[in-house]
Amino acid sequence: MNIVVLAGGLSTERDVSITSGSMVAGALRKRGHRVVLLDVFMGYEHDECDIDKLFEQGYDFTAGLGVREIIPDLAKIKSQRRDKSERFLGEHVEEICRFADICFLALHGDNGENGRLQATFDLLGIKYTGSGYLGSAVAMNKGITKSIFLNHNIGTPQGESFTAEDKNNGRLAQWNCFPCVVKPCSGGSSVGVSIVESKDSFLKAMDDAFVYEKEVLVEQYIRGREFSIGVIDGKALPIIEIIPKEGFYDYVNKYQSGKTEEICPAELDKETTEYLQQQAEKVYEVLGLEAYGRIDFLLDSNGKTYALEANTLPGMTGSSLIPQEAAAVGIGYEELCDKIIEVSLKKYDNK
Repeated sequence: MNIVVLAGGLSTERDVSITSGSMVAGALRKRGHRVVLLDVFMGYEHDECDIDKLFEQGYDFTAGLGVREIIPDLAKIKSQRRDKSERFLGEHVEEICRFADICFLALHGDNGENGRLQATFDLLGIKYTGSGYLGSAVAMNKGITKSIFLNHNIGTPQGESFTAEDKNNGRLAQWNCFPCVVKPCSGGSSVGVSIVESKDSFLKAMDDAFVYEKEVLVEQYIRGREFSIGVIDGKALPIIEIIPKEGFYDYVNKYQSGKTEEICPAELDKETTEYLQQQAEKVYEVLGLEAYGRIDFLLDSNGKTYALEANTLPGMTGSSLIPQEAAAVGIGYEELCDKIIEVSLKKYDNK
């Protein structure tokens, strides 16, 4: 197959996306596919674009790039674009993607996961991996996700969404539940997330979170064990437990080697294991996800479970969770990438 792996973009998770994309492209090439690895924002910045030749040569933009400990400087990246335009799709992206049999979306955050790109590709007739525009949009907004959880009796921490205007109308000052978690409503990789213990630290954390987004979710802090469960084609994978060596599962602990211990399958009794997997499959269904996704949970000391959020384009880096979960049932990384394409194509068979 001719496959475009789309990575990069202009979200705070750009570096993670590039690493995911590079690994996916390498795996698919080993499976015999012709693969172009393309930055969705930069595109292919050459006047002449021989698309067949790009696939034949295995075009790749990622040499020397990877996940750093600091968030990418997005303004600097934008300034390096040849045409200096504000459009999301870079030069020749549409033409190259049209040539492919399917696009593997290795994008994270912002316009890669919030449904806009998916809707655009639907209109252009371009096939892609992962959920469609509606499931992507719903899962991207943590406030909407929480409302759906509550409506379907899925356990989740209590919380509220705030906007920057709430600093002026006094609503923000009314929050008085500590400790609590402050997180940008549509962010990922724990960028802008804080755990706070007091009103003073809460207000500062809100200011920090508003730097990233105009809407911020605040929810009660649940002390407990953290788990994640991948779901492929509606079926849950083995559960993985996440144990940061210091602090919580933030950006550095997620992507820097040795910062977090991950146990898969998680050491849980059969009843709890089956219940969490059932909850993951239920979340996948009620949010309208397709092909694959990953659901995050907490388990407190009383055995109560809390669904936190769903990720429609989970990371595919060397330290990412879904590849570890798949490996626990004998699915290697290369096979997993092919499996994601296989189940994603089923969306189009059904239509």
